[in-house]
Amino acid sequence: MPFPNIDPIAFAFGPLAVRWYALGYLFGTGLGAAYGYRLLANSRLWHKGKPPFPANDIWDFAFWTMLSIVIGGRVGYVLFYNLPFYLANPTQIINTLDGGMSYHGGMIGLMLAAILFTRSKQGNWLSALDLIASVSTIGIFLVRIANFINAELYGAPTSLPWGVIFPTDPEQLPRHPSQLYEAALEGLLLFLIIRVFTHVFYSLRRPGLVAGVFGIGYGLSRIAVEFVRLPDPQIGYLYGGWLTMGMVLSLPMVLAGIGFVTYAVTRKQNALRA
Repeated sequence: MPFPNIDPIAFAFGPLAVRWYALGYLFGTGLGAAYGYRLLANSRLWHKGKPPFPANDIWDFAFWTMLSIVIGGRVGYVLFYNLPFYLANPTQIINTLDGGMSYHGGMIGLMLAAILFTRSKQGNWLSALDLIASVSTIGIFLVRIANFINAELYGAPTSLPWGVIFPTDPEQLPRHPSQLYEAALEGLLLFLIIRVFTHVFYSLRRPGLVAGVFGIGYGLSRIAVEFVRLPDPQIGYLYGGWLTMGMVLSLPMVLAGIGFVTYAVTRKQNALRA
């Protein structure tokens, strides 16, 4: 099927162009903060009725969230995906006009920001990780849609009827729309799963459990999609024509998620009853 004719630039004011990719980050943070406010304001959801910090502080946290995602994502890309180039061209490290953001780096930055922010509020940092696990799927969904609009990070050739011919593909072959696979799995489906855990099983009452579910769910989803997603050309496959950097970086998330879940369900807690 042909690629839909969507301009990567959402709108422009003279020389200032605003891209869908930037809007994905902006609205992901804004909507995530709005949803996070509702979670924080509902004390019944949290361990001993205490959220990691007051609901009104979510807007301050949103500012640090944006900074941590951008800085962490860029540093992660430099370190994980193209270090030799940036060692030879250090001035290009701050040049993000041509893309170059790592999800895993952004998530590390976000986790550090959540821990530090929550400690400054004398809150439970594990509950803070549960909070960002509950809301970050919104941003993941929007940014993956933006990746599709940008015709980047597409998949391997396919004969399936929903294969897409991307305008940026030099071979002009039908390819897996791997961006949409990730939006569906890491974004929409994982959001719904976590919603069940937070509002049906009241899992926020066990600090670390929701964060663990997110780590397992995201890691497995990303690894699955990596089998049909093309690796970054400067890296290629790491082994055997199938192992990618995305898989390598996602496996620790799965293992950490298992650790968080194990800790949360085995630790004795005085969880509130519904």
